[in-house]
Amino acid sequence: MILYIKNMVSLRCKMMVAEELVKMGIQYIDIDLGIIEIPEDITHDQRELLSANLLRSGLELLDDKKSILIEKIKNLIIEMIHYSDELPPMNYSIYISKKLGFDYTYLANIFSAMKHISIRQYIINHKIEMVKELLLYNELSLTEISFKMHYSSVGHLSNQFKKVTSFSPSSYKQLNLKRTVALENV
Repeated sequence: MILYIKNMVSLRCKMMVAEELVKMGIQYIDIDLGIIEIPEDITHDQRELLSANLLRSGLELLDDKKSILIEKIKNLIIEMIHYSDELPPMNYSIYISKKLGFDYTYLANIFSAMKHISIRQYIINHKIEMVKELLLYNELSLTEISFKMHYSSVGHLSNQFKKVTSFSPSSYKQLNLKRTVALENV
């Protein structure tokens, strides 16, 4: 049985979910961003209790197919940008479409209707959050960050960064701003 969870965007969330399952005596096969795989069905009461316990931590057990698809899109983007060593070498729309097995236009329309933001803008927001982290780590130059994040040029990265944050990358770095946006709020 597969369970889908909203707002499960970090390793800490995965650990919290695993803890909750252990407390409830529910065995699991795998826990990934937004997904729990358990070997057998759980009862309605177990599902309700798990849902209530997860909700206290800001996580939500999902039931409807469109919400599950939205979470799959979000988690794929988060995993792709924040947890992969390399961004996919292909266009994001092709990558997302192939990974989820749906036409990209269909995915984009559902995502925009339910989240009130385009998939493209959602990706940009997450890329900028990753650029902020990389700037604060101070291990890569802006040119290296631009290359790593698949921007066509440093100028393109700088323009997008300024549109999203109101700062240039160098101003942001000089101010040494802390990352203030949680991934589930991007």
